[in-house]
This record gives sequence, structure tokens and C-alpha cells, in this order.
Amino acid sequence: MPAVTDAPYSVLNLFPSASAGRFGRRRRRERGARIPVSVITGFLGAGKTTLVRAFLNSEQGRGTAVLVNEFGEAGIDDALLRDSAEATALLGNGCLCCNYRSDLQAALHGLVIERERGKIPYFGRVIIETSGLADPGPILTTFATDRALGGEFHIETVMAVVAAVSADSTLDRFIEARRQILLADRVVLAKTDIADADQIARAQARVRALNPRAEILTAVNGALDPRGFFEPSAPALVRTAISGAGGGFFAEEVEIEHTDNVRSFTLVEHAPLAFEPFARAMEALMALRGADLLRVKGWLNVAGCAGPVIVHFVQHLAHPPIELDRWPGTDRASRVVFIMRGIGERQVRDLLAATRALHE
Repeated sequence: MPAVTDAPYSVLNLFPSASAGRFGRRRRRERGARIPVSVITGFLGAGKTTLVRAFLNSEQGRGTAVLVNEFGEAGIDDALLRDSAEATALLGNGCLCCNYRSDLQAALHGLVIERERGKIPYFGRVIIETSGLADPGPILTTFATDRALGGEFHIETVMAVVAAVSADSTLDRFIEARRQILLADRVVLAKTDIADADQIARAQARVRALNPRAEILTAVNGALDPRGFFEPSAPALVRTAISGAGGGFFAEEVEIEHTDNVRSFTLVEHAPLAFEPFARAMEALMALRGADLLRVKGWLNVAGCAGPVIVHFVQHLAHPPIELDRWPGTDRASRVVFIMRGIGERQVRDLLAATRALHE
């Protein structure tokens, strides 16, 4: 059989184009010239922001722009990463799997335009940190179906972060967490420093059962080998070949509704506050409804502290508070995002007010 280009009435002869190659239209530029993108996903409280921040502060993380998508009213993770990244963008409130994906497209194109105009420092790679409740499938679909986006960027790896200490219960109860692992090229077991050997072994087994092809890495004390963020694994190369063809498996959207009765709200207070009443209220919440505290994260303007105090709670686990040396901006209000199941904002506010009144 003659080659396509030898046929007198081939498609290439009918529609001649200088950009057409032997197998169709040529790409505008070689793959290496496109900006690599890493999608970092993982359920609420898995430890994504900690890993990303450690990478950004490494030598290999220089020249990285970050897009943060959060489920909640306030961009806590976005603000925490701003001092470390070359450029950051907060992709609205809610999940990319729920919102119209034009936000993602506009943010990526905007970063390139601002870089070319010299408004932001040069960056050669992008990290997209998704909401803990996000399905990464629509993000991959966007890159596979948007011709302009695909000409400028390419997905290099999809990383799912799993907290080893709570992997069993999280994967049992939340379809979102399972979906994130299913679509990942590599899975990172985080918080292994506070997990015992049995928990780590069970987490590895659960991940392997869900996604036998994924590479499993282990983060040590909140840090990961920087190569894990942008060095593609074999599944990534296969997925890129499929999506780069303009369709395939990831061109088909699968709608996943968030687990019932998950609520998000943000508590804001402008005056400096005492830490003791807040800590006592959180202890009560963990004791009574720990399983339903999907994530509580934010910063407090604690009286007597020079910078914000970062607080982070996941189910029955309270991370040690961390005081930063300075505020990330001029706004010094306390902001804490609560993502909870079956617990309303009024209940939390009443509890905080009661513990504060008892403390006075």
C-alpha cells in the first residue's frame, strides 16, 4: 500500500498546508518548548500545600508558577504559597470539577501574557494544586480538548497525595479520594512521620489496589524529592500520548458529586485574639465530632505574635501551630476555613463564643 503522501488524492493533497506533516498537521512547536504542568491532587488535609511549599523553596522549584483551587470562601493555601512561588493565581471558590473551566484557561493564558510583558518573573513550569474535593478528570480533559491551551502547555504528571495516618478511613468514606488516586501517575504517602508501620503498609496496599500502575513515593517530614513533581513516569507518557491525539479516555467527562452534607465556611475576626479559647473549642470539636472535621485550616492574629499563627486540623489530628515571621500581606485579620460534614457555621460560632466567655 502506498504511503499517504504518495497518494494523488490524499487528504494532504486535497487540503495542502505548509504546517502539515506526513501524519497530519504539525505542532506549532516541539513538545520540549511547551510549558510542563503538574497537577497536585489529594483529599482534604492530605498535605498537598506542605509538599508544594517545600518544593517551591528548593533549588529545583525556582521558576515555578502556581495555580491554587480551594473549596471555601478564603484562599488560605494560595496566600501561604505566595511568598514561595514566582507567580500564583487563586482559581475562585469551589472546585475545578464543579466550576466552568474557563477560569483555568484564563488563568494559564494570563500567566503567559504577564510573563511576556515582564509583569511577573519568568517561569518555566506550572503547578496546579486542586481543591481537596476536586476530581482531576475535567482538568485533564481541558488540556486534551483546548487546542490553544495544548499548544502552550502539556500535563507532565498527575500526583495524588494521601495522608498515611488516615488513608484507610478517607478512602473508605469518600469517592473523591478514590477518584484522585485512580487518575494519578504517582501517589505520594504523606505524614508518614506520624503514622505507624501498619498504617503505612495499609495505605500502600489500598493505593496499589486502586491504581496498580501508579508509582508510589514517600514524603519524609513534609518534603519530597523535587524530581517527583516534574519527572514524568511511564503512565504519564502513555496518558499524554492519548490526550495529545485530541481525545481518548480523558476526553470523556465523568461527573462526581461531592459527598453529601459537606459544608464549607470561613470565620473571620479582625481584632487580635487569645489562642487558648480557640484551642479549647477545637479540642471539644475533635472530641465530639472528630470524624466530621474534614479540614480546618487558616491563620490567627494571636495577641503578642509578630506574624500569623497557622492552624491545621484534620479529623482527630491537630497539627502543631506554626508562627510565621511576618504577615503575607497588609490584611491581618484571622481567617480560618472550616470544611466539615454535618456541622453548621452557627454551631461552631456558638462553641467558640462559649469557650471565649468561659476564658474571660
